[in-house]
Amino acid sequence: MTTVERKTRETSIRAQITVGAGIAAVSTGVRFLDHMMTTLARYSGLNITISATGDLRHHLIEDVAIATGSALNAVIPVTCARYGDRTVAMDEALVQAVIDAGGRPYYEGPLPSNLYDHWMRSFADNAKITIHLRVHRGKDRHHIVEAAFKALGLALRDALREGDIVFSTKGQVSVETK
Repeated sequence: MTTVERKTRETSIRAQITVGAGIAAVSTGVRFLDHMMTTLARYSGLNITISATGDLRHHLIEDVAIATGSALNAVIPVTCARYGDRTVAMDEALVQAVIDAGGRPYYEGPLPSNLYDHWMRSFADNAKITIHLRVHRGKDRHHIVEAAFKALGLALRDALREGDIVFSTKGQVSVETK
């Protein structure tokens, strides 16, 4: 289990992640964010616990992404499958998430919600993963964003699956800070 605590003048976030059964306990005060974090847990197979308070919705959503991404980075197995690609249909929405959990942060979207597009970018940066989201179609923003979180969760489930080799021609990368 990894626990990340992030405190600023604007927010106080505590995020825990363990590889598990997709169980979530989320309380941020933003009902849609709670719903998306619960969805991410269920579809990824990660147990996610988040408690968060903050001044503005934007600050809260961004800092939850930062803390959750940092916690995810700490539980990525060295010998993970690394890649995941899933497409999810939700009513009229069709969204694809393609990820690489190889240690290079990058995000390409966009989602039709500035707040949740920013969540994805902050999450990718702090998890140190690459996320490409492609909205193939959709009219309802709620359905598009939710389909994106479901697709991301399923892609994470695939990418984090542990194997017996490191999927990189570089082998295991080690970085030491002194």
